[in-house]
Amino acid sequence: GSSPRKSGEIGVHALRGGTIVGEHEVMFALESEVLTIKHHGESRKLFAKGAVQALEFMLDRSPGYYTMEDLMKGRVR
Repeated sequence: GSSPRKSGEIGVHALRGGTIVGEHEVMFALESEVLTIKHHGESRKLFAKGAVQALEFMLDRSPGYYTMEDLMKGRVR
């Protein structure tokens, strides 16, 4: 909806359409300025490669909770 967010709530918006395969933007909006970090993926191969890397990381691991940091550190080994 378009109702105001509660104090401390983080707004999230998703856009899909056309040939957009992956566009991600994080925006920190303050009263007088905005800081934006943006990523644009031009091929689904990029995301498939990441999924395969995550699977390879998990192959010899026990069930549990893993973070992206665990994955990134695990690739270096």
